[in-house]
Amino acid sequence: MKVLKNKIIYTGNGKIDNGYVRFNQRISEVDEMRNFVPQEDDEIIETDATYVIPGFVDVHSHGGYGKDSMDASADEIDWMVRQMAAKEGITTYFCTTMTQTYENIEKAMQNIHDAAQKNPVIKGIHVEGPFISTVFKGAQDPSYIKKPDENTLEKWNEISGGLIRIVTYAPEEADPSFETWCKENGVVLSAGHSNALYGELNASGATHVTHLYNAQRGLNHREPGVTGYGMLAEGIHAELICDGKHIVPDMVKLACKVRGYDGIELITDSMRAKGMPEGKSELGGQVVIVKDGMAKLEDGTIAGSILTYIQAFKNVMEFTGATVEEAVKMTSGNQAKEFGLETKGAIAVGKDADMVVLNDAFDLVQTISYGKLA
Repeated sequence: MKVLKNKIIYTGNGKIDNGYVRFNQRISEVDEMRNFVPQEDDEIIETDATYVIPGFVDVHSHGGYGKDSMDASADEIDWMVRQMAAKEGITTYFCTTMTQTYENIEKAMQNIHDAAQKNPVIKGIHVEGPFISTVFKGAQDPSYIKKPDENTLEKWNEISGGLIRIVTYAPEEADPSFETWCKENGVVLSAGHSNALYGELNASGATHVTHLYNAQRGLNHREPGVTGYGMLAEGIHAELICDGKHIVPDMVKLACKVRGYDGIELITDSMRAKGMPEGKSELGGQVVIVKDGMAKLEDGTIAGSILTYIQAFKNVMEFTGATVEEAVKMTSGNQAKEFGLETKGAIAVGKDADMVVLNDAFDLVQTISYGKLA
């Protein structure tokens, strides 16, 4: 058994000030050091890092390190996700597609399916488009936007091997049959790239909001819009791109204060330019220019992010005053609960040994994924 010892452990359900974790692929023990009993087969992981927290869960990311789930091969997607584990602490990942031709989306579904057979970190697919509003298309190509269609989504889900876990859609454009299919097949409905009114959203099946504030009908004193729904409606999970650029720090703080830490999920919404030199890149067939830490289309529209997950974790504490325990909720625990990831989101007996090891400054020292160093 591998052992991490003499660490401050944030388990996702509390804090151990001086503890240890014993594990192989799954965790067999987590306790205080005063209860530690050495075993003959112990393999002590030597590190002077201070903290251990649950591995990060990113449910919305298009790519990074020069690769994108929309056009990468299965081997390339596998490699990309391994980079995200080693360099960012991501141990559970939803490959995210976007508005493109049906043919290209179907190719992506097949490649993601094949990559997931090789890499168990890939636990789902987030379909972001083409079932969105042209009014709030963001960095998506409007020529490929379609009305929400359950038959098409069902076909894509079959191609992916049932990996679709969440779909971003414009509720004001959807028929009840689309939402019914999603509910019956365990696909979370997320309002995003949407011009929906608050009343329409309350009548919809949406239980999640895609990148709160961004590419949606915003908060207004006479119409709460999609942003108001993400903050106020009962039981909603709201995504935040916590890079300080998509959302200024004070508005991140506002969302966390109103929605509460239990209802926020940090995402990167990263694109292939993450981890690459600044300059020209691509997203969904569109030219993207990365300059001064921002990715934009040629017309100036913000286009995804180059945010790493470890930086999002650090930022949310800096921007909002959240404790480590609250940040852990937003980076793993909330996602595990919403998507039924029963072996994720906590450091506990029986859970997958997915852990992020951090130094005093909360910099990433090591990522442990399924008990192995990433």
